[in-house]
Amino acid sequence: MSLYRLTLASTCLTLLAATAPMAAEIWVTNEKDNTISVIDVDSMEVTRTIPTGERPRGIIFSHDHSVVYICASDSDTVQVMDPDTGEILHDLPSGEDPEQFVLHPDNRHLYIANEDDAITTVVDTETHEVVAQINVGIEPEGMAVSPDGKIAITTSETTNMAHWIDTETQQLFANTLVDSRPRHAEFTSDGSQLWVSSEIGGTITIFDTETQAELGKVRFDMPNIHPDKIQPVGFKFDEANEFAWVALGPANHVAVVNMATLEVEDYILVGRRVWHMAFSPDNSQLFTTNGVSGDVTVIDVAARNPIKTIKVGRFPWGAAMRP
Repeated sequence: MSLYRLTLASTCLTLLAATAPMAAEIWVTNEKDNTISVIDVDSMEVTRTIPTGERPRGIIFSHDHSVVYICASDSDTVQVMDPDTGEILHDLPSGEDPEQFVLHPDNRHLYIANEDDAITTVVDTETHEVVAQINVGIEPEGMAVSPDGKIAITTSETTNMAHWIDTETQQLFANTLVDSRPRHAEFTSDGSQLWVSSEIGGTITIFDTETQAELGKVRFDMPNIHPDKIQPVGFKFDEANEFAWVALGPANHVAVVNMATLEVEDYILVGRRVWHMAFSPDNSQLFTTNGVSGDVTVIDVAARNPIKTIKVGRFPWGAAMRP
């Protein structure tokens, strides 16, 4: 073969490698190992294990997926990582014991729950500066932001409230009671409702975003499982906002809730102490973090069945999807 043909073939291979689509990934924080397990969605295998700061919990990607943010709780910082290389680019001032956070639609401001200080810290990710600290209830954890970016929510585990923050003024404008130990909050995609899970209360409370009035509750009843073990924590809505998928903690199941009727349609067996979850890009699979069993369950969403268990690090906690 001529040198020209060899060079041309080499160039074509390089171009193909450069333009080949990257496989979608699920990133899982391992709370006890100080690592992240990166799962290839297609193969359903761990392809990388990346070291982090101490006790990584919350994890989210920037809206363009160019960086990943990690709550390194015992390092008292939010780490900013290059997802291609796994390199820590820099740390952000987060306040003490950051547990969960949410990224504003402007792709710039992080709202961070500081569990030990009873505050929500707002950080500008471009200047790396704290722009506000907002007093909330005791042991804040859950964080959410409305799709229009006008409202941020912090849930406080001990005060049993959802705190409503005006993101323009960075001031509280409402506090709404929920059941015991609220863990997670999400707005529906149209922004009309806020859902808040209560771990010890065993419920999810739904609020009208405009009025902050309670619209209803979801309750969970599982035969042969003691009610004390049914502890709703993390949850996700499907793209169509038809079903909510709810992790039930030590009940070791994920509940499927009809969002129109607020009825539970299914319970799906997963690993031990299921905590958080992430959908694949096409919503066909759901990946759940199971803390005590140290693994991730993959659920076929259409069939509502578990199809694989993936071993990760010790006490997997958070999950985020990278398309």
